[in-house]
Amino acid sequence: MAQRLVLQRLLSLTPRTPLPQGQQILPGSLVPRAPPAPHSRAFGTSAGCSSTFNVQDGSDFQDRVVNNPKPVVVDFHAQWCGPCKILGPRLEKMVAKQEGKVLMAKVDIDDHTDLAIEYEVSAVPTVLAMKNGDVVDKFVGVKDEDQLEAFIKKLIGA
Repeated sequence: MAQRLVLQRLLSLTPRTPLPQGQQILPGSLVPRAPPAPHSRAFGTSAGCSSTFNVQDGSDFQDRVVNNPKPVVVDFHAQWCGPCKILGPRLEKMVAKQEGKVLMAKVDIDDHTDLAIEYEVSAVPTVLAMKNGDVVDKFVGVKDEDQLEAFIKKLIGA
């Protein structure tokens, strides 16, 4: 019942074009809609200048993290991990504040178990600081923004 009410409200908000003379709407058929107004705006995202990326596989990790000349913060996380959901956005915000001096790689341990084993990740969230392919610092668990800023500044030498 609640779904039906939501659907009715949604349909009442959507502008419709009138049907041509003699045409009927059959149950289950699609109703033609008016084209978007000329002043409407589409939303999109650009990954062009993002300093945060998701690791796709082992070779991607090798190319974008280990072989990267810039320092990289590596966030080992999991979708089911509550503390990861708190730490992730904080960490992304701190990395973005550095304006490209440091990058952030996100590694889902369920998708990339081999990387988690290789880097001895035994709990999530685990965050590594990597420079020239070497792990130079590490922490496990949630940190506040001041601690994250200190961690990143130590990595970039600021």
